[in-house]
Amino acid sequence: MAFITIKRKTIIAVLSVVLAVITAVTTAATVIASAKPSNGITIVIDAGHGGADGGVTGITTGTKESDVNLSIAKYLAKHLQNDGYNVVLTRSDSAAVCGGLKYSKREDMKARKNILASATPDLVVSVHCNSYPVSSVKGAQVFYAGAAGEPFARVVQNYFNDVLNDRPRQAAVGDYYILNCSEYPSILCECGFLSNAQEEGSLITASYQQKVAYTIYSAISSKFNENANS
Repeated sequence: MAFITIKRKTIIAVLSVVLAVITAVTTAATVIASAKPSNGITIVIDAGHGGADGGVTGITTGTKESDVNLSIAKYLAKHLQNDGYNVVLTRSDSAAVCGGLKYSKREDMKARKNILASATPDLVVSVHCNSYPVSSVKGAQVFYAGAAGEPFARVVQNYFNDVLNDRPRQAAVGDYYILNCSEYPSILCECGFLSNAQEEGSLITASYQQKVAYTIYSAISSKFNENANS
């Protein structure tokens, strides 16, 4: 009986050590995973529209632009965060940025401007979908307002042309509030036309939204890497 008692105590002791080791390893792994160093670059991702402002709607499904924008923005944020970027989203759900019981476009845009001012980003990326009276028009296009945003706009546009567009488009100057409301480098990505049935059919799918997000991420990352090495 004494032998059995000793054996039980030994087993319990061994199990305690094993559990302690497993706990230590798990904790260490968690610390390592959560302690991934930031690359020091902050990017604000602005999912266009939201709340009572749904933006344009899909020509066949009636899908709201605001929902597509948010999905792409979240996928983009995940890619950037995984690569060490500090990411700030102007909205992370379907609600308007300004909040409140009554929607105000002016207040909503002001709220976005305030987020930019607080974040002091190295780049602002506003995500949108386009619409046009002629349903055959399609393609992703990037807009910018100032000289600081132009290099990023051109790189993202090149990636759009290589990955998403049947016919190449050119990055262009755009008179949009989100591009003009701060001095930070800013671009606005029109990720496709919801007024084109074919492109709408792609934009409403998770797989294509992920593809768009990864394309934007790849372009942005390549540009920052180029800047770091120049």
